[in-house]
Amino acid sequence: FEAETKSRGEELKALAGAKKAIAEATGGAADISYGGAAFLQVISGRASLASGMDLANFEAVRMVRDLAQKQNAPELAQLAQRMASMIRLGASGTSQDPFGKVKGLISEMISKLEADAAADQSKKAYCDKELVESSDKKLQKTTEIDKLSTKIDQMSAKSAQLKEEVAELQGALAKLAQAQAEMDSLRQKEHEIFVKSKAEMEQGLEGVKLALKILSEYYASEGKDHKAASGGSEGIMGLLEVVESDFSKSLAEIMTTEDTSAAEYDKETKENAIEKTMKTKDVEHKTKESAYLDKTTAELTADRSGVQAELDAVLEYLKKIEEQCIAKAETYAARKERREAEIAGLKEALEILESETALLQRHSSARRQHGALRGVTLGA
Repeated sequence: FEAETKSRGEELKALAGAKKAIAEATGGAADISYGGAAFLQVISGRASLASGMDLANFEAVRMVRDLAQKQNAPELAQLAQRMASMIRLGASGTSQDPFGKVKGLISEMISKLEADAAADQSKKAYCDKELVESSDKKLQKTTEIDKLSTKIDQMSAKSAQLKEEVAELQGALAKLAQAQAEMDSLRQKEHEIFVKSKAEMEQGLEGVKLALKILSEYYASEGKDHKAASGGSEGIMGLLEVVESDFSKSLAEIMTTEDTSAAEYDKETKENAIEKTMKTKDVEHKTKESAYLDKTTAELTADRSGVQAELDAVLEYLKKIEEQCIAKAETYAARKERREAEIAGLKEALEILESETALLQRHSSARRQHGALRGVTLGA
């Protein structure tokens, strides 16, 4: 205790010297740094810097002001001004326990900064969650639209191809029908010619046969009034037989040609009928498939429009979230670092004040004990 008392006396002596030096040399600087005459008022009004509490207060103010300048924090600058004002009020006797009030101001600011940090962290967690979910939804909807667009394009291309094929088939069917019609007309004409030629040949052949019969009977009969030349009758009969043979051959050729033409016509007609049936079936199938593709394409297009509307909503929401969470001059990391520095600085200032409080409490207790001992000694 004696050593502490001696040390405190030396401190008070040093503070008195500091007062004189401050009073003579720091006028303007004190006004700028500590808000007017507050510093000297405290020195003059409280027993010439009677305790280290004054220096602790001013050290705390200086630390907070320096911290405000370093971090460019208006709130801390205002806090330093309020702390300086509280010190002035305490020096003039207007405020009770300015030391405790200064500590209260610092503690309140620390609590506020910690609350802001917690809210900012909660906001960051919210932002991270919403950004991730919105980005995932954006990717999901974009992928879904891409898939739908691919299907729509493929189906549209397939439908267009089918329609082209149907048009080609219909053209082929038209040509086939035209060819069949021409073939029917030609066959009809050929058959008419055949019928006429056959009738004429048969009639001619019958005529030749009849002539041969008549002549044969005539030349074979007896009782003729004259004697026919044997060479003449044989010549006529021989000529008629040649004609009969030629007519028979011609009739056979006509019939063979007709049979061949009829058989070829029937064959081509059947082939054309089969080809027509196949092409008609193809037209029906491709037309039906094309209609199905068109219907499905329309449905998928409607689905894509719905997904696009959902994507637009996601993009709009994502833009708002990015404006809230990303498009800031100061990032969350920078704010976190700045706020941690502010809290650490304030806690350091508060620690200075609390350390001084503990020291004064120990000193006051020691003085009371010393006074009690002196009273006992004097009473004896």
